[in-house]
Amino acid sequence: MKRILIIDDDLAVQTSLQILFTGEGYECLAAEDPVKALQVMKKMRLDLILLDMNFGLHTSGQEGLALLQEIKQILPILPVILITGWGTISLAVEGMKKGAADFITKPWKNEHLLNAVRTSLKLSDEKKKDAVISRRQLEKEFDIEKVVGDDADFLKQLYTACRVSRTDATVLLLGESGTGKEQIAEVIHRNSLRKNQQFVKVNLGGISSSLFESEMFGHKKGAFTDALFDRKGRFEMADGGTVFLDEIGDLDPVSQVKMLRVLQDRSFEVLGSSQTRTVNVRVVCATNRDLEKMIASGDFREDLFYRINLVTIRLPALRERKGDIPLLAEYFLDILRQRYRRPAVHFAESALDWLSDQSWPGNIRELKNLLERTVVVSNHDRISKEELSSEMKQAPRIQDLRQLENRDDLTLEDMEKERILQTLQKHNYNISQSARVLGLSRGALYRRLEKFGITL
Repeated sequence: MKRILIIDDDLAVQTSLQILFTGEGYECLAAEDPVKALQVMKKMRLDLILLDMNFGLHTSGQEGLALLQEIKQILPILPVILITGWGTISLAVEGMKKGAADFITKPWKNEHLLNAVRTSLKLSDEKKKDAVISRRQLEKEFDIEKVVGDDADFLKQLYTACRVSRTDATVLLLGESGTGKEQIAEVIHRNSLRKNQQFVKVNLGGISSSLFESEMFGHKKGAFTDALFDRKGRFEMADGGTVFLDEIGDLDPVSQVKMLRVLQDRSFEVLGSSQTRTVNVRVVCATNRDLEKMIASGDFREDLFYRINLVTIRLPALRERKGDIPLLAEYFLDILRQRYRRPAVHFAESALDWLSDQSWPGNIRELKNLLERTVVVSNHDRISKEELSSEMKQAPRIQDLRQLENRDDLTLEDMEKERILQTLQKHNYNISQSARVLGLSRGALYRRLEKFGITL
């Protein structure tokens, strides 16, 4: 039986939490101040602590932070969940930096609090399983169909994703564009207890600030000029399942505040309605941006960052897992054989060596697109390194705009295309960063890529 220590000076809070957790099969202990809490810790085995930020008449939260530090010195891996009011959210974030597992705001919702406790306990158990695992072991225990790779660093991240999939922990996927973040999000959903429910994908970079509430939370008929009927938002569509928030680093400051609230207690208001709705969703986020730098520059909320990164998974770039390039190439070629009805098409041995030597700034997506273009234009079954190299050279290339300005045969569209290509290359084919530099939305940039026949 898991044992929980509740540290709170309010007897009513102690009693309420003890009734809640005892009813769920946990053993509960209580302490009203730091001195008694430390005494209990030294005498009893504990699995989790619920820690209020304030004791007595003090409301600064510093007592809670001080006690958290003492707890972490004595039991560094013991999960501690902070209980705080909205007024001390910044202190809760400071607590996350000092090692807290999560924070819950008052007044709490029982189911949300229970989920936070269950998740922290499961993650604590999983941290004890950090042994190196082979691809074969992963395949026996988890559904990782269509995930290709044997690289040790990649398998370590994949193993983490699989292990935490059976919890409700919020996961943050980091990595360059094209490294497979969406695929890993799908793996997390497919191996979770929610696998038979909806997996809803949302590209936040493609949603304007004015449409954010309608897209994410839905709207009622008549809520605004073009609201001709009721519409479900993405969070409601994902109720019971998983919502994948891609490009979360692209959220503007106002939308970040709205996102924080729904991630805080899974509640929101449909646009045009004053009724609060609650959903039961697992949240997986992804970005190719450096959120810590954005926090330092004031472009991303620190409290939102600590809400979404309960578990962080960093996917390596393709150039960092070169041993997987032949495996990925053969995997994609097998798909292309079926798609284009060319069962005999195959690689020359030198072709695979050539592919492994490339830097792949566009990562897996760039590799896949190069192979597809080559299969489409090739008129024989043996794909050589010369064909691949030729096709890569024929792909849209960057020219110096100063040279283009001296040419009289170029149209404005030619100049626009070259400017887009130059920006993409400069930013390693990162769509979000390129769009921002060009002064476009992600959607507008994607439309221009389609217009100019630019593939990534």
